[in-house]
Amino acid sequence: MIEVEHLNKTYGSTSAITDVTFRVEKGEILGFLGPNGAGKTTTMRILAGYLPATSGTAKIAGFDINENSLEVRQRIGYLPENPPLYAEMTIEAYLYFVARIKAVPAGDRAQKVQAAMERCNLLDRRHVIIRKLSKGYRQRVGIAQAIVHEPSVIILDEPTVGLDPRQIIEVRNLIKSLAGDRTIIISTHILPEVSMVCSRVTIINGGKVVATNSPENLMNELAGGSGYELEIDGDISLAKQVLLNLADVNLVESIAKSPNDSVFDDRRVNLRVICNPNTEPGNHIAATLMRTGFDLYEMRRVSATLEDVFLDLTTEEEKPELDENLALSDETVTNEEGEAA
Repeated sequence: MIEVEHLNKTYGSTSAITDVTFRVEKGEILGFLGPNGAGKTTTMRILAGYLPATSGTAKIAGFDINENSLEVRQRIGYLPENPPLYAEMTIEAYLYFVARIKAVPAGDRAQKVQAAMERCNLLDRRHVIIRKLSKGYRQRVGIAQAIVHEPSVIILDEPTVGLDPRQIIEVRNLIKSLAGDRTIIISTHILPEVSMVCSRVTIINGGKVVATNSPENLMNELAGGSGYELEIDGDISLAKQVLLNLADVNLVESIAKSPNDSVFDDRRVNLRVICNPNTEPGNHIAATLMRTGFDLYEMRRVSATLEDVFLDLTTEEEKPELDENLALSDETVTNEEGEAA
């Protein structure tokens, strides 16, 4: 449904994104994940037709974003980080306006506006002026304008930023309900967003894609799988040697004690045992330690998290993302104070 190949965007000598390549299949929810300044918003704006790419190609539903821009725009719904709302209009009037400018046939507008309000739980506020809405409801209106023409692709840039916990849950559930027949890309740097909503993840850092996979596979492949944390009594060097001889153990390392750990005996040490993906040799670990004379005081299962993967892959210092609105020309970029960079 979405094919992005070797996409580049530069401003003079400054590169915003470099060789960005990924695919999104029909019905998927892709989490576009990265730190601030990684190039997420730039990529989303190019896909939405808001910005031209310097080079590379992208196709949505088989249409090239450069050669068939109007065809692409008819098939996408786009929610930028700041929803494009008219504060003095009512929700219903605003959605009729959006439906009209998105070329929804006059005979279909009432039905599509009604469906968008119903999907976003806005029917009971249809006559409320937008400026009187909470941020959570304004975000719902933003999503409603993105889906009012029933696009096959939805692009959401930071859809839950600034919301309170209850509003975040509501918007997440709304996004999940939109999947199936639609393909969705969510740009975010909020890790729980990805784990709870997305079926696949593309991680971008420094303008380059550094990983693409399901959250589960990323955690297994890039964070070393899962394992156990142990508190034992005995020779730490011998314990490591014994554990490394087990078939499904690929790493044993010492870990520092926390203030809450046992202080009854200085001989007690803490170890982290990393196992091969999709294995659970916990019973063999415990049995082996006790058979070889070690006292086992604590053993708990630990799993790699998406946060571990994210930190592994995004080690560069965060920097403010380029604001394309401040680009004076292809040769000049300005900073927030308007100074030439």
